[in-house]
Amino acid sequence: MPDPSAVENAFAVFADLREEGRELDSLVGDLPAPDWARPTPAPGWSLAHQIAHLHWTDRASLLALTDATAFAGLVEEALKAPDSFVDAGAEEGASLAPAELLARWRAGRGALDEALAAASPDTRFPWYGPPMKAASMASARLMETWAHGQDVADALGVRRVPTARLRHVARIGVRARDYAYAVRGLPAPAGEFRVELTAPGTGAEVWTYGPEDAPQRITGPAHDFCLLVTQRAHRADLALTASGLDADRWLDIAQAFAGPAGPGRTPGASR
Repeated sequence: MPDPSAVENAFAVFADLREEGRELDSLVGDLPAPDWARPTPAPGWSLAHQIAHLHWTDRASLLALTDATAFAGLVEEALKAPDSFVDAGAEEGASLAPAELLARWRAGRGALDEALAAASPDTRFPWYGPPMKAASMASARLMETWAHGQDVADALGVRRVPTARLRHVARIGVRARDYAYAVRGLPAPAGEFRVELTAPGTGAEVWTYGPEDAPQRITGPAHDFCLLVTQRAHRADLALTASGLDADRWLDIAQAFAGPAGPGRTPGASR
């Protein structure tokens, strides 16, 4: 029998993912068709590419939850072109008429939401990396929706209000510490770091990770940390503090997303 608290936590993540999608939808839903061609901070990607990528990944997530055979086919295609399959998926969707792309993205979000709610909370589903439970998959989708939503907001000159949903992004960023080293062919530091992040809002809530007495420490606003680990802002433009050489080095390479290390933003380009 599933742990009731785990089920409750999973449904909270699903609700946060729905809300993250709605917030991004509010930015693009009423845009005139020509605006979908606006460039975003991601080189070569327009607003349409950003939404198309999210739709493509939502569809992959849906297949992982509902059709393991079909998902395995997607993995095979990715292995044939590991350096280009993400861009190819975005390009395919971006070629659609904006109204059609918007409708497909909305329908895909709805279908994924239903599949997540119906999934067994204890089952691990296949993915491009290690298998994931439904709650972890939802957290990853929220992280990516928020990150690509930041690209959209930057392209439109919109300043988004940070929310408590960032706790999912922050948690992934902390847990992905060793991956950031591995993807660069570097050895990860021994021992956990202490990360203390001030939550969004006017309260004094602090999200903490790692041992309280860890000598390597990161402190600062949660929003800034999330911008850093999704490479949506350069470290020089953020109010993050590192104590310890290893912690300082991590802030230079941190990433919450899977795949090759990206170039990130240049100093001064952050909003």
